[in-house]
Amino acid sequence: MNPTIKKAETYFLHTYNRYPIVLEYGSGVYLFDDSGKQYLDFAAGIGVFALGYANAEYNESLKKQIDQLIHTSNLFYNKPSADAAEKFAASSGMEKVFFTNSGTEAIEGAIKIARKYYFNKTGSAEGEIIAMDHSFHGRSMGALAVTGQPNYQKAFGPMIPNIKFATFNNLESVKEQIGEKTCAILLETIQGEGGLYPATKEFLVGVEKLCADYDLLLMLDEIQCGMGRTGNMFAYQAYGVIPDVITAAKALGCGIPVGTFAARGKAAAVLEPGDHGTTYGFNPLAGAAVKTVFDIYEETHLLEHVLVVSNYLEVQLDQLADCYPCIKQRRGKGLMQALELDFPVKDVIVKAQKNNLIMITAGPNVLRFLPPLIIEKKHIDEMIRILKGCLEEIQ
Repeated sequence: MNPTIKKAETYFLHTYNRYPIVLEYGSGVYLFDDSGKQYLDFAAGIGVFALGYANAEYNESLKKQIDQLIHTSNLFYNKPSADAAEKFAASSGMEKVFFTNSGTEAIEGAIKIARKYYFNKTGSAEGEIIAMDHSFHGRSMGALAVTGQPNYQKAFGPMIPNIKFATFNNLESVKEQIGEKTCAILLETIQGEGGLYPATKEFLVGVEKLCADYDLLLMLDEIQCGMGRTGNMFAYQAYGVIPDVITAAKALGCGIPVGTFAARGKAAAVLEPGDHGTTYGFNPLAGAAVKTVFDIYEETHLLEHVLVVSNYLEVQLDQLADCYPCIKQRRGKGLMQALELDFPVKDVIVKAQKNNLIMITAGPNVLRFLPPLIIEKKHIDEMIRILKGCLEEIQ
């Protein structure tokens, strides 16, 4: 057994079934293992490495910040995190930003905004949140409670109370769940772990109207689908809606652990000193990463690039689906795509790795495509060629 794998299996808690690959370094859209084998990366660290690996501007910015100041407590201010907050607010339409260490923590903050919003209105701490079936928001106890997949929850109950679930893309089911205690509706603009289903425009616009009619907070989870993955900085911007609260992470820091929950309007003034906190959130290193990511997106016109290359990816995946009856459906937006097969995709994933391609799943029968946003058409062609070979071999 590889010594690194042996050491990890000895000392890591067994919460992941890892593939027997030890990754050592990356360059552009490729990863390399400890034997020097090259892999085309169509997972990007589960949507994290939007800028690819070894981006010189990004790396130099972080090296400079490390030499200057990595951390200071939130009892003081620092320029990188203030700059990052300004960039995030300008790009999202939000007014106030709270930087966390992860997407899961961002969801926890959004839940607290919703509950405090109801408390301020009624004096009661019994506000109810409507979430969606098949959603995924994280594995902490609060995030788990609003995750609409019982298999993640069954060993960890009881969940926090006052959470209801509606059917994604079914507006009537959402209406049916609204009651006197409802304070917020939470959903992913594009469901990720639940199979990669985009919200329909009719559904999302309808939910926004329900929130306005009933004085509820619209909270959108953009942790995976945000930060340019769909060709807009945030996926909801293509729908013509504006949420009260959003969460983001993953590509927000492009490798540095950072997330955020942000709010506008009536939601922006809900939390007060003492209501929430973090040791590492707002640290200068994370702030420098976030600001640099926004700067590089702007300098390289990355969103425009995503729109062009994602259209090419959709065409190639549709043509692949036409050639292979085992592919039931392509779905997704931008560079967040999926192919649903009529059999479990585990063997496809393993065969792809053997043939120098990294992909991930979005359910037992679903291949998920989350490449770095800097991907080019030639890399899509390379991926299609390898995937075809894997499907031919399995078929």
